[in-house]
Amino acid sequence: MCPNPTAIEVATVDGISLEDAGNTFAARDHITGFICNNDDQETCLCRDYKVRFVCSPPFCGKQKMCWTKWYDRDNPTGTGDWETLELLRKENPGDGICPRPTAIESRTVDTDTPASETGQQFIHYSPTEGFACMNLPKQTCRDYKVRFWCPCYDFLEAPVAEV
Repeated sequence: MCPNPTAIEVATVDGISLEDAGNTFAARDHITGFICNNDDQETCLCRDYKVRFVCSPPFCGKQKMCWTKWYDRDNPTGTGDWETLELLRKENPGDGICPRPTAIESRTVDTDTPASETGQQFIHYSPTEGFACMNLPKQTCRDYKVRFWCPCYDFLEAPVAEV
């Protein structure tokens, strides 16, 4: 857990949207965290929730870190918007995505809104897997772009893909 998170992401464990969960929240912010009290609910108990915090890098001491360029390989048509690390590396060989990114940032392409502020649920949002938003009956994904936080030497020492 980082000392100063910049956002919080909350989701139900069973995949129901927060709006459909029917719960009232005592707190849902990156400073306090997430609180759902059973005593505050009118009709049911709190659902099972999971949270994660968005942290600003770096957490790597004095090692120089750099953001990659922004990548937008997919549009949210079909099943969703898939900006996964595996597909990005496959489509952009030798293009500066380091072997071990330590952070990821995702924003909407049209308004540059941080993904964590859109209210959408994501399948992946991690530096080791990349980013993925799946279209659901009550969710049509927005178009997202991603970038990765890497040790700067990885850009210089990354092997060039053979043709």
